[in-house]
Formats: sequence, structure tokens, C-alpha cells
Amino acid sequence: MSRATSQKITAWEDIFASVVNFRLAALLGWQDVAQRYRRSSVGAFWLTINMGVLIAALGLVFGTIFNSPMSEFLPFICVGLIMWGYFSNLVNDGCTSFMSNSDTMLQLPIPFFTYILRTWWRNTIILGHNIIIFPIVLLMFGKFVNFNALLVIPGFFLVSINFLWVMVILAVLCTRYRDLTQIVQNIMQVGMYVTPIMWEPHRLPGGTKSSLMLYLNPFYHLISVIRDPLLGSTGTALNWCVVIGMAIVGWSVALLFLNRYRSRITYWL
Repeated sequence: MSRATSQKITAWEDIFASVVNFRLAALLGWQDVAQRYRRSSVGAFWLTINMGVLIAALGLVFGTIFNSPMSEFLPFICVGLIMWGYFSNLVNDGCTSFMSNSDTMLQLPIPFFTYILRTWWRNTIILGHNIIIFPIVLLMFGKFVNFNALLVIPGFFLVSINFLWVMVILAVLCTRYRDLTQIVQNIMQVGMYVTPIMWEPHRLPGGTKSSLMLYLNPFYHLISVIRDPLLGSTGTALNWCVVIGMAIVGWSVALLFLNRYRSRITYWL
């Protein structure tokens, strides 16, 4: 994309053009996964196997430490680890969405948001492979999902909307400040331990500090609107309100952010 063209197109026009031509982003994302496992007989299911081993090991260890029934704890940690892997990959890959496509961005007039969608779709394909583990875990204990599981559809939509604006902002910032990528990766590593992934929320002691640690953690709300419906509940009203509020505020900021700095991205590459 030429610099002159980059300056004329607004952030909203860029995003609209990318969504309308989503087929391009989907094709590129699928190609990323296929190319990564081109000569593997199992393909992307290696990721599923690795995730299954991790879930079994951590489920056994932490289930024993917390003295939790495996029929309850293993499905809980299964969804938690799968979704956290998805969240982490979106954030970390989002940081390099522009840098990893710098050659293409400097030569072809493709909307910038297409590269964000490419990253999102690639990791969503991987999520589709990994989520297969969850029904297997349920069948192991003779459990089934109920009608609340339908809330996963709006939950996943809201989660995707939120991570897309996060990826937009991080892609721009990390293109300008390259060291920020390492900082973000460290934050995500720490975030896994302060988010109820390997421990259940009701294990926290009562008190203001515990409540603040839980309710002020955006990842807790993001994962709850997906995990809770899969485990039979609906998630709290606070979870849904926070996720919706984050989407509205986040995209308002992201649009202003991208609109202001969009013309400078090609210079920073």
C-alpha cells in the first residue's frame, strides 16, 4: 500500500474493507496453519495432543493439591487451559501482526486490518482443533452440556470482538516500540497464574482483596462467558456486562488509535 493511499483511508474504511473481504484473511490464516504442518502426518492435531497431555498432567496435580473431584475439576481446567492458550496466542501473535507481514504491507494495497483478521483466524482454527478435547473429557465422566452451552456463541463473539481491538492497538504499538512485545509476553505469563485457570474462583479466601483480584481481572470475565456455559451455568451478569463494556470502550479507543497512527505504520516497518 502506498503511503499516499495509506494517509487517505480512515481506520473505519480499512476495517470495513477487511471484513467485507474476510475471505482473503481466512485463506491466509488457513495457509499459515497448513504450511506449519505441511509434512506432518498428524498435522495441527499435534497441538491437540500436546494440549491433552498438559490438561491431564495439570489436572491430576492441581486436582490432587486442591482435593477437588476430578469429575468437576478436569472439565474446569480443560476449558481454562484451552481458552487461555487461545487468548495468549492472540495477544502474542497480535503484537507481531504487522511486523511479520511487513514485506506484503509495503508492496500490496491490502487493508491493514486484514492482517489482524489473519492472525485471529489462524488461532481460531487451532482453537477448533483443541476444543475437541472437552467433549472427550465430559464423556470420560459421563457428563453432558445443557442448553446453557448455547451462550457460548454470543460469548465467543464478544471475546473475539474484544481481542480484535486489543490486537489492533498492540500491533501498532509493537511496530513502533519493538521491545514491547517481550513485555506483553511476560504479562501474559503472569496473567495465567492470577486468572482462575488452574484454580477455581471459590477457592479464594473471602475479603475485599480476593474480590478485587478476581473482579478487576479482565481475563476472568472473558473466560467466564465461555467456560461457565460449557460447564452448565450462565456466567454472572457482571461477567457479561464487563465484557460488553470492554468491547464498546476498547473499540472506541482502537478506532481513534488506528485512525491517528495508521499513516505512520509503513514508516515504522
